[in-house]
Formats: sequence, structure tokens, C-alpha cells
Amino acid sequence: MKKVIFALSLVALTLTSCGTKKKIAALEAQNKECQDLLNSTTVKLNLCLSEKDALSKQNDYLKQNNSDLISNTKDLTVLTTKGAQNLEKSLESLKEKDLKISRLQDALTKKDSVTLALVTSLKSSVGISDPDIEINVEKGVVFISIADKLLFKSGSYVVSDRAKEVLGKVAKVINSRPTFECMVEGHTDNVPFTGNAILLDNWDLSVKRSTAIVRVLTKDLGVKPSQLIAAGRSEFIPLVDNNSADNRAKNRRTRIVVLPKIDEFYDMIEKEMKNQKK
Repeated sequence: MKKVIFALSLVALTLTSCGTKKKIAALEAQNKECQDLLNSTTVKLNLCLSEKDALSKQNDYLKQNNSDLISNTKDLTVLTTKGAQNLEKSLESLKEKDLKISRLQDALTKKDSVTLALVTSLKSSVGISDPDIEINVEKGVVFISIADKLLFKSGSYVVSDRAKEVLGKVAKVINSRPTFECMVEGHTDNVPFTGNAILLDNWDLSVKRSTAIVRVLTKDLGVKPSQLIAAGRSEFIPLVDNNSADNRAKNRRTRIVVLPKIDEFYDMIEKEMKNQKK
């Protein structure tokens, strides 16, 4: 009987031991599977964390870039506004300059017309056939050059009768234009003046001749004194070299410079400018 019980116990123990081994093997397999899953999950977690960090940095960069773009846009808006204002001012300035240029051109055209009319009138009155009388225009100014021999005797500042005839024609033109001014210039050659009780040198002679003609124009020919200017240029603005008798004779001359008042043209321009702004 005892033998039978021992045999049964041995069989039961053997069965129990086999069952435990199977459970342990199953648990080990399950543990390995969990470990593999944990390892895989850890790898994925690390990858996600890395991607998150990269995305976070990219997000920060995009935010900063967006902020910079907004700032730049504001700056560009300010610059564009200022640029538009500056452009508008530049255009206004150009319009004003164009207007001024146009008015100046009109004034110059009018001045040229006046000068041409004056030259025509002078040539008609004085005549151009006499080689000792020259009428020309230089830079918009009319010059009447009268040879010394028509006006004075050598070394003298007494106006001759023939000179008064010529000056009478000039006075007629001057009197017809009361707003004009005339400068009477006396010129000599370079032969030194010996001097006397009245005249000291060529300066004195040129000035005396100029004032003598001014007196004839005002006292004898009715020209307003306010229109005349007396000037002596002595020997220092020759037409030609003083190296011959003929050349010295050319340099001894009286020149009457007819000067339209430029102020009148500028006044006209200023009035026109004011009218344009109204």
C-alpha cells in the first residue's frame, strides 16, 4: 500500500514540474516580446522627440522670420510713403523749373525781338553806308561805334559839327525808347598823352570825350540825363593792335552801348510766375 502511494506522489510531482517549466518558458517568451516592444517603442519615442525638437526649432525660425518680414514690410511702407512724397516734390520742382525756363525763353525771345527792332531802327536812322559808323549786336547788346575822326580833332574833346549830325540820329532812336539806357564809352590808342593844364593822360582824354558827347545828347538833342552813363576806357580795350597808324585810328573811337533794361524782362517773368501759382 505504501508503495502505491509513493508511486502516485512521484507521478504528481513529475506532472507539476513539467507544468511549471512550460509556464516559465511562456513567461520568458512573453517577457522577451515585451522587452522587444519596449525597445522598439523607446526608439520610436526618441525619434519623435528628435523630430519634435527639430520642428520646435523650425517653428521658432519661422516665427522670427515672420516677425522680420512684418518689420520689413512696415519699413517698406514708410519708405514707399516717403518715396512717393519725394517723387511728388521732385515733380513739382521740375514743373516749376520748366515754367521758369519757358518764361526765360519767352523773355529772351522778346529781348531778341526788341534788340532786332532797335538795330533795324538805328541802321535806318543812322545809316550803314558810312564805314566810320558801325552798328552791331554782341550777346544781345547793341553797340554803335563812331570813329574818332567824325567826333573830335586830334587830342581834343570838343565835339565837331559833323558829330552833332550823327549824334542827332542816335538821339532820335534813344528818345523813342525812354526805358532804355545808353553808356557812352571813350576809347583812345596807346600813344601817351603829353598832358596839359586840363588833361593828364589818356584816361582823362577818354572820360572828357565821353562827357562831352553826353552833354551834346542832353543839352542839344533832348536826351534825358537819366538814360545816359559816361565812361572812359582809355587805351585798354583796343579793337586791333596799336602797331600802325591805321590801327591806332581804329582804336580811337566812341562807343555807345544801348542797354534795354533787363529788370523789365525779369519783372515780366516774376509776374507770370505769380499768375501761374494762382
